[in-house]
Amino acid sequence: MDIVNATLSDYAVAHSDPADEVLRELAEETHRAFPEWTSMQITQDQGAFLTMLVRLIGARTAVEVGTFTGYSSICIARGLPADGRLLACDVSEEWTSIARRYWERAGVAEKIDLRLAPAADTLRALPRDEQRIDFAFIDADKPGYPVYYEEILPRLRPGGLIVLDNTLLSGRVADEEDLGEAATALRRMNAALVTDERVDTVLLTLRDGVTLLRKR
Repeated sequence: MDIVNATLSDYAVAHSDPADEVLRELAEETHRAFPEWTSMQITQDQGAFLTMLVRLIGARTAVEVGTFTGYSSICIARGLPADGRLLACDVSEEWTSIARRYWERAGVAEKIDLRLAPAADTLRALPRDEQRIDFAFIDADKPGYPVYYEEILPRLRPGGLIVLDNTLLSGRVADEEDLGEAATALRRMNAALVTDERVDTVLLTLRDGVTLLRKR
């Protein structure tokens, strides 16, 4: 299912804050190094959206589940104040070795704490005190979303945001005959979030679907 109109997509990108040289070169290197995984990288307009959200809520502490080559972490870190911190969770040294280089170039390396381990383990090890996290971005394995969400939410401050990426999954979530693991997991997740009284929920048709969750 084609859920993004190519002409309007180009128009939207052209009328959003442009990516700077660091982000452009990071996207290009990622495409060259991992052509089979390029769909895992967020787009320019998504990056600008993340930076704006972080700034809008005045976030000082953030968590990212699924770092890949570092595009989204740069965008989140740029929205944080000088003393802000981003905990970046991933399992690939190969992917994040690129991220580390571009974090240095972007001048945000000092804000980012990379943990190479299963994200569920990293999150469970965090102190379980409310208001530890202001902002979280989840963009990793889809069956893991419920676990990441339930580990982050108790540690999120009231008014804090969780952002889930790919919640439309190329339209597959609307196809009840698609019984694939990712589609089934996201379909269940989307249904559960609508009735979760702990959060305010909106699923946006931005790119592959972006869900915003505000803790009440």
